[in-house]
Amino acid sequence: MLSILIPTYNYNVTLLVKQLHSQAMALLIDFEIIIIEDGSNKFLAENVAISNLENVKYTVLQKNIGRSAIRNLLADTAKFNSLLFIDCDAEVANDYFLKQYLPFCSEKCVAVGGTAYNENEKNPAFSLRLKYGRQREAVIQNFSTFNFLISKDLFQSIRFDETLKTYGYEDTLFGHQLTEIAANIYFINNKLIHNGLDENYIFLQKAENGLKNLIKLYNSGNYLYLKNYSKILNFFLKIKKYHLQKIISFFFKISKPLLIKNLTGKNPSLLLFDIYKLGVICQIK
Repeated sequence: MLSILIPTYNYNVTLLVKQLHSQAMALLIDFEIIIIEDGSNKFLAENVAISNLENVKYTVLQKNIGRSAIRNLLADTAKFNSLLFIDCDAEVANDYFLKQYLPFCSEKCVAVGGTAYNENEKNPAFSLRLKYGRQREAVIQNFSTFNFLISKDLFQSIRFDETLKTYGYEDTLFGHQLTEIAANIYFINNKLIHNGLDENYIFLQKAENGLKNLIKLYNSGNYLYLKNYSKILNFFLKIKKYHLQKIISFFFKISKPLLIKNLTGKNPSLLLFDIYKLGVICQIK
């Protein structure tokens, strides 16, 4: 009935797996939980213990194959037709998480559960990640691979693009493919807590890497529709049309230290974060 798929990289997934396993056993359904370590070198000793649980399969890959390829491999390994993808840094928020997905297991559809953040987390080292997550990710209905259910035959008709080797926008591309085939997508209130928070400087670096990948994808000519999904890209293209990117890049270079000071402080501005990203994208050659 249900294959729960968890791509894992350098994260302790024992609590998450035990939570999911307990709920699945209580529901008296046919299920499996498949965890694949994608070239991890941390927490292997801790995670291997979950392989002793009934209906749990734990595999370690010696080489990292990437965010897209690992999800395709998990889907290929699954034996049931309903695939529930969950990121390894998630935490179950309630006792009825799996139960809320069951009505969608009989349909050829996609159900996106959503993302939540720990309300008690106030560490200023994560201030930007928390503010962005709470005010953007948790309230906007966009497709995300963090927590979603999809029928296997629907997944196999699309699959993740394994040519994407670098970080960023694989979610967007997969979501676009679902739209292209007019798949039934349900956004439901069935959130998981996102625990794997990046410190502010790391989150800024990941944002820069994602923007580089975004420009690379768009410039390839194969993903021109990305301008419809990214406000930053759309705005940048308008700036480029009027040859203003060099001017913005110049002022960004001057103001970057001040922007970083705000964005890594206790109360970062998401408006300044958008300006920061625009400056980054204007500097990309």
